[in-house]
Amino acid sequence: MTAPKPKKLFIKTYGCQMNVYDSERMSGALEAAGYEPTDSPDAADMILLNTCHIREKAAEKVYSELGRLKPLKAANPDLRIGVTGCVAQAEGEEIMRRQPAVDLVVGPQAYHRLPDLEAKVRAGQRALDTEFPQEDKFDHLPPARGPKARRAPTAFLTVQEGCDKFCAFCVVPYTRGAEASRPPARILAEARDLVERGVVEITLLGQNVNAYHGPGEDGDWTLARLIRELAGIDGLQRIRFTTSHPNDMGEDLIAAHGQIAKLMPYLHLPVQSGSDRILKAMNRKHTAAGYLAILDRIRAARPDIALSGDFIVGFPGETEEDFQATLELCEKVRYAQAYSFKYSARPGTPAAGREEVPEEVKSERLHRLQALLSRHQAEFQQAMVGRTLPVLLEKPGRMPGQMVGRSPFLQAVHMQADPALAGRIVAARITAAEPNSLAGALADAGAA
Repeated sequence: MTAPKPKKLFIKTYGCQMNVYDSERMSGALEAAGYEPTDSPDAADMILLNTCHIREKAAEKVYSELGRLKPLKAANPDLRIGVTGCVAQAEGEEIMRRQPAVDLVVGPQAYHRLPDLEAKVRAGQRALDTEFPQEDKFDHLPPARGPKARRAPTAFLTVQEGCDKFCAFCVVPYTRGAEASRPPARILAEARDLVERGVVEITLLGQNVNAYHGPGEDGDWTLARLIRELAGIDGLQRIRFTTSHPNDMGEDLIAAHGQIAKLMPYLHLPVQSGSDRILKAMNRKHTAAGYLAILDRIRAARPDIALSGDFIVGFPGETEEDFQATLELCEKVRYAQAYSFKYSARPGTPAAGREEVPEEVKSERLHRLQALLSRHQAEFQQAMVGRTLPVLLEKPGRMPGQMVGRSPFLQAVHMQADPALAGRIVAARITAAEPNSLAGALADAGAA
């Protein structure tokens, strides 16, 4: 008997690394329903838009993309279109109402139900699931595709979801739910499977990853303990984690940065503002001085650590004095990399109804902040020139014979190298620095 022809699944992923991880797991969940991935929406039997609600006008971007997909639906009535992720969670019923072409809407905590929902759609019904189910989706999602399938040398691994902080500007507690941590035994098993399939660097993910409290047989594990156990896996050479909250940066995790060689010297620790008045209005529950004290302890543990941060400019009520406090904090920290945005109200959040700073003031302040952050980043990049760094080669570059890798500080490094070295950590002498990447030359052909 001839096996049925596999159906094609195309997933477009927006936003954070957690969405990248979720897209992989959704693809795995639908494999049992006869789907295999495709890189072309034109060839797809099902298209999923895995959405993010963090940035401004996120929902509008989704509706625009759905509009671009309508001709495909018109040409192929059997094509099924779904919206998943945080925009689906926040606006599921509205998406169904506004876009008749959408067959399926699934929130981020219900991906394990995709095969049943897909069957419902194939039976001619529309499917909506934006509940927060009591069962853990990770208990029901199938493992990643078979052990023989090779992977890129780097991978994301979600260990924690949700957030209990309720920052006044953030939708995450409403779209991802309360903080929940996966059991360490399952994380370790997934990590070992990734390593068996060629992964040498794992980035642990969570909306508030350093709040990890995974239930183990001998009590809850901290993120530091999880990292220590992961570091014992043969073949796993690098560990990273993101994104963290200052209030959960415990002393054991700070110590881990100085004690665990596999934990890379890069930390993304958002502060959002340098003004205590604005931090209070944001409900951040920490002060600028408290944040700086944490960084002092981290740098004492790991002097070469590269720091990254997030900033919101023009939060409701921000004065020029408040903004100057942010600039002063940046001068003290001197971030290796940072992300900065103008405040935009997210519907349903506490700050959404507050009087906003004029748009032209936001834009002018953002320009000043980004100029300062760019100067500090350029200084950090330039300081790499002449150094020899261990670089994990990941993929071919755009130029013939070129490979692209990552330094311990998460910088992209472009260099001439044999493609056979992909997945190897090599010694690279840094020859030049650009704002967002480095150029290097192979120092030797062996692992660094």
